[in-house]
Amino acid sequence: MTVRISKPEFNLREKLSELDKPFGIKGNELLRSETSQDARDLISAGRKNKIINGAMLIDQRHSGSSNSSSNGYHTDRFRTQASGMDQLNQSYQQVSDGPRGFPKSLKITTNTAESDIASGGEYLALYQKIEGQNLQDFAYGTASAKPVTVSFYVKSSITGTFGYTVYRNETTDRAINKTYTINNANTWERKIITLEGDTVQAIGNDNADNWWNVWHLGASPGYYSAPTSVWANYSGSNWAGFHEQNGVITTQNATWQITGVQIEIGENATEFEYRTIGEELTLCQRYYERHNWVSSQYVGLSGQHQSASATSSRFVFPYLTRKRTTDPSFTASGNYRGFPPSSGGEAVTLTGAEDNDTSTRVNVARTTSFAGGTAILILSYGDGNYFEIEDEL
Repeated sequence: MTVRISKPEFNLREKLSELDKPFGIKGNELLRSETSQDARDLISAGRKNKIINGAMLIDQRHSGSSNSSSNGYHTDRFRTQASGMDQLNQSYQQVSDGPRGFPKSLKITTNTAESDIASGGEYLALYQKIEGQNLQDFAYGTASAKPVTVSFYVKSSITGTFGYTVYRNETTDRAINKTYTINNANTWERKIITLEGDTVQAIGNDNADNWWNVWHLGASPGYYSAPTSVWANYSGSNWAGFHEQNGVITTQNATWQITGVQIEIGENATEFEYRTIGEELTLCQRYYERHNWVSSQYVGLSGQHQSASATSSRFVFPYLTRKRTTDPSFTASGNYRGFPPSSGGEAVTLTGAEDNDTSTRVNVARTTSFAGGTAILILSYGDGNYFEIEDEL
């Protein structure tokens, strides 16, 4: 005997909405999805963070030491840029301080304050640039341009409203200005900023610096006289739109710190995407790679390549990762010696030549002339020497 039981159809979404126990924001988002791809986009699943080194774990240039270059890189991929500052002196350092889950942050300390901000021509900002080819999924320049959300943790001795700008280096430059407010001094706070999609101007699909994330710490009024909260053509008057608080640069011993930086598609800030230290380092090395040498460490073996005696030789130095362009810069900093001669060697000068995106040819110049085919062993003479390959945006 066969028994057939039929029940009326019902709407699963409606039944779930009747449950006493709420299923949260993400549950609501999942219920709104029509396809598995919709669900993934709504909750920002999978690889999502467009920022490199957002947790400030990689510091190849300084290894946690303080530096005072207001126009230079600090933790990898993050640099400051200053213009027109007369008195300002700051230190920049990767420090062991952060909110829960973030052991490191980038700390900026004002050692000598800027006495006055002129009406124009002065600013200080922290930024990270992103290659346009990494942002094509934003679909800018189309009717389907997607919103993106920026999130980060910030801590400062100065409270108030600070400006955040995205400047886009395009055929027609674009900009959008947003703000965040530090409410409590010397307290880690998470800030979330959502940017509307730009339906007008596409993001260049190449390896150029198409997208600049800019955190303003000080700016002349002329840089925020015509702010724009939506995407608009860039002008100097919307460089620091809506920025109000210059206290970080005008207050002696003021501090400002940042970590946990993330940019993702969507209108919601999800949990920070942690990558392994090895993966994060590899991503950083596309733009900057450093090899630190200790005293008496061998760094290369060159060959005297000419048929006649000569004072020059060469060796190939391979990079650890493929670089952004075919023309990165190679620098050998410090003191090096070549052997032979065997009695203590002699000083050599190392310079890069014929760089490409995977290696450079290092030219070795010395005093003594050697016959063709002679091998010259190169070593680091003293501590603190290093090779660096730079291909920043």
